[in-house]
Amino acid sequence: MRAAPATRGGLLALLLLLATAPSGVRAQGLVADVSDHLIAITTGFAGTDILVFGALDEPGDVVIVVRGPARPVKLYRKAPVLGVWLNSAALTFPQAPSFYAVATSRPLEEVAKESERRRLQLGLAELDLRPQSPVSANLLAEWSGALIRARQALGLYRDTGGRVTLLGERLFRASVTLPTNVPVGTYLVDAYVFENGIAVAAQTIPLVVSKVGFEADIYNFAQRQGALYGVAAIVIALVAGWVAHLLFRRH
Repeated sequence: MRAAPATRGGLLALLLLLATAPSGVRAQGLVADVSDHLIAITTGFAGTDILVFGALDEPGDVVIVVRGPARPVKLYRKAPVLGVWLNSAALTFPQAPSFYAVATSRPLEEVAKESERRRLQLGLAELDLRPQSPVSANLLAEWSGALIRARQALGLYRDTGGRVTLLGERLFRASVTLPTNVPVGTYLVDAYVFENGIAVAAQTIPLVVSKVGFEADIYNFAQRQGALYGVAAIVIALVAGWVAHLLFRRH
């Protein structure tokens, strides 16, 4: 089930907040929030959209970045050995974002200078993917490119297509899609305001993606009792196969 879009009342409330906020907050030039701070994953979860909205003190370009929790990823490269494809090399990235998406009011290259994109890791090309073992620059580009392409194929990495809509000169909104296979954990939604290619204001909003209900019970059991979960899965598969065999024999 997809999340319902934020109402106009939410944007009006945000304007009121901006108008009545203390001077220290208003000096940052940005107030932002998300439509849902908790994304509950149940058995029937089919992905959802989160709405990021906010207000600016002064006109500017807006960039929204949604980052999933960083986790280790191990990649393998296969090569033919005696006619059989086997793993010939491996590389581990200890801190790779489990999810990454960007939305901008204009093309990112026009909004932010290259130095700012690199500093804030804006765009897939600027992700700081450091391997566990040192490798040459060429090999790092090859392996990190493979990681990015694999995550893009799963719908977990996106730095194009996201659009920040400016409503007048002070309000903005952007919709970011979380796919069915979105990883659980605490996400960070970063909102930036750019002027002349430089980030002049920023705000970070936490977002929790969590399994709930029966789905959560199974997930927690699998994480805490991995061996028992494996045995239970094998037993269930054997029983299901035996029952199916009996049904086919009767027919």
